[in-house]
Amino acid sequence: MIIKLLNHPSYFRYSFFILLIASILLNSFIHSDKSYFFILFIISVIFLGIGYFDKPAWFLIFFTVLVVACRFFLIPEKEDNVFTFTIYLVTYLLITFISVALMKNFQTVKKDNLDLITALANALDSRDAYTLHHSQNVARFAVEIAKSMNLSKDLCNIIHIGGLLHDIGKIGISEYILSKPGKLTDEEFELIKSHPKIGYDIIKHVESFHKNGVLDIILYHHERYDGTGYPRGLKGNQIPLVSRIVAIADTFDALTSKRVYRKELHLEYALNEILKNKGTQFDPEIVDVFLRLFNKNK
Repeated sequence: MIIKLLNHPSYFRYSFFILLIASILLNSFIHSDKSYFFILFIISVIFLGIGYFDKPAWFLIFFTVLVVACRFFLIPEKEDNVFTFTIYLVTYLLITFISVALMKNFQTVKKDNLDLITALANALDSRDAYTLHHSQNVARFAVEIAKSMNLSKDLCNIIHIGGLLHDIGKIGISEYILSKPGKLTDEEFELIKSHPKIGYDIIKHVESFHKNGVLDIILYHHERYDGTGYPRGLKGNQIPLVSRIVAIADTFDALTSKRVYRKELHLEYALNEILKNKGTQFDPEIVDVFLRLFNKNK
């Protein structure tokens, strides 16, 4: 829950101003013993640091001074003087900039993880010159579909990561099979079909991927809407939504990219193939969304 909130700094920005205004009103109109209200001002500068971690220092200092001034004048102590104000100011500035540092560290770790995932996907794609950038293309197309479906930013991020990693299981497939120019034997095709399960086994130890749907993308992106796909033969809405989205993006990029066994196919042909398999291989509603993207961006 906390990680999800940290992915949305805007929540903390709004909360900072709401909490600051609420603190001022409470301390202005409630005249009983209200010394405990100081905690609201402390929380507000925590939200300030998290929400505005990317703002310049003067911005953070200005609003911290504002909070301290409200705290100093609205909750008077027995000995209110310049020294007391200075102590408040130093303490609150420390809290603000500690919050900034923690948020920056979170963002750095998040970026490093994405960079590592991208590097891993690039390493996989580089094994075959014909599939270079395939994972990045699939991630990009899938995210565009997700955005058109008005899915949440969090779900779009999950789809992006899943798109980058969807073929990670091909690491366990022989390069001879992956780059074979001729028709695959039945045994070779069965090995190719094992790559979703291999990919799942490779990264199933990443706990967050269990919860957010990335593993679903890796394991189920070759399932078909009519139930004839693999590895589980799931049908219709049994297939996770994120997997149904990536399945269309994966097929589209495969059709429009040059492969060892054929040249890239024309855009109109690829779109017709997607349409032709609407309701059989692909979720019909997602197909409609996907095709509208091209009609909209001719």
